[in-house]
Amino acid sequence: MAVRKILWISTTRQRPWRQQRLAALKNVSPTLALSGSRHQRWEGFGGCFNELGWLALKELDRRRQDEALASLFGPRGCRFTRCRMPIGASDYAAQWYSLNDAEGDFAMKHFSIARDRQILIPYIRAAMRFQPGLELFASPWSPPAWLKSPPVYNYGTLVWEPKYLKAYALYLLKTVQAYRREGIRISQLHVQNEPLADQKFPSCLWSGEKLRDFIRDYLGPCFRKEKTECEIWLGTLNTDDHYGYAHRVLSDPAAASFIRGVGYQWAGKGAIQRTRMAWPGIPLMQTENECGDGRNTWDYAMYVFSLMQHYITNGVAAYVYWNMVLPPGGRSTWGWSQNAMITADAERGRIVLNPEFYVMKHLSAFVKPGAAVLRLEGPWSAMSVGFRNPDGSLVVGIGNMLCDRQVLHLEWEGGGAELDLDPKSVNTVVLG
Repeated sequence: MAVRKILWISTTRQRPWRQQRLAALKNVSPTLALSGSRHQRWEGFGGCFNELGWLALKELDRRRQDEALASLFGPRGCRFTRCRMPIGASDYAAQWYSLNDAEGDFAMKHFSIARDRQILIPYIRAAMRFQPGLELFASPWSPPAWLKSPPVYNYGTLVWEPKYLKAYALYLLKTVQAYRREGIRISQLHVQNEPLADQKFPSCLWSGEKLRDFIRDYLGPCFRKEKTECEIWLGTLNTDDHYGYAHRVLSDPAAASFIRGVGYQWAGKGAIQRTRMAWPGIPLMQTENECGDGRNTWDYAMYVFSLMQHYITNGVAAYVYWNMVLPPGGRSTWGWSQNAMITADAERGRIVLNPEFYVMKHLSAFVKPGAAVLRLEGPWSAMSVGFRNPDGSLVVGIGNMLCDRQVLHLEWEGGGAELDLDPKSVNTVVLG
């Protein structure tokens, strides 16, 4: 194999090995070596569409809106291809709501996405102008309150009676169908956002047993009967209890027959390794980047890179950011602040690309859907990720989490290079 050319490298000073240095280092183990494939196909990067993001963008003029969207979805931006959307209110909606607040409407005759046509759907369509092939997955934060006990959007559980469970399965089916009629395809349904979250924002508690039974006896048969193309995923799990959730559900053959993947976020990072070991054939996804506190610091951005490395190394096929766009301060309707990739500052008529924007772009702009995730060897493998794109190019993301400059010996089949890594930096090397 010919020596690969370094096509692009960020935030580093690259120095190709001279012949004499290469000879001198022949017997020295590289600090990072690219090895074979993990048999892990990469599906893409993305973020979540939330109401407060679109409302913030709408405060800007059209040129700035397009600048933000091109930065996220365009060919010179992050090139996001796989994004998330809520069903009903998320914790970054403008207020409580569901797609059917007509109490007792078990036949879902009053189901409607009229509100979404005003906020969420325009946001998605605006993004699709820059990324027409955008893939979407959806998850509810709460069922309609009248399907719950107690009947509130925050806290509570589904009323565990057949007519309530059938109605909720129908509600989720109608969401997929209604969006399809709008020309927006939801390719995956993740049954519940954070089923262990007892929060003051929209939420609903689920046990592993209830997720298993609802998918097996209600949701799966409902989707299968209607021949919907939308996949059912066991997500978005926010727990390190692999045995109580993923293992409990997937160990039931009837329930597992309807499930096409498992989605993890937040505390789920503690269970993903065991899920990959126990179920090596099932796709995994990271469904929500941890959110920060609205200060958008570089230190937190470095933590985000460590999260990306952890999830990718442990088998996910996609990595999804949370709020792509927020107003200054990133304050939610329910009173706390979170980070965003882009701040839409209406008062100054500008957008600000925050540190986590650059961390996401370091990989999303260069790793293409269909890439193979590579095995890495050496001490720096714990801070790095590698991919082989469908066109044969290699992409290596490297984080220097230390407070001083580091020298990294990078080696691949047929070649090598010595890299200087700035303190506290994220670096990307593209080999073509």
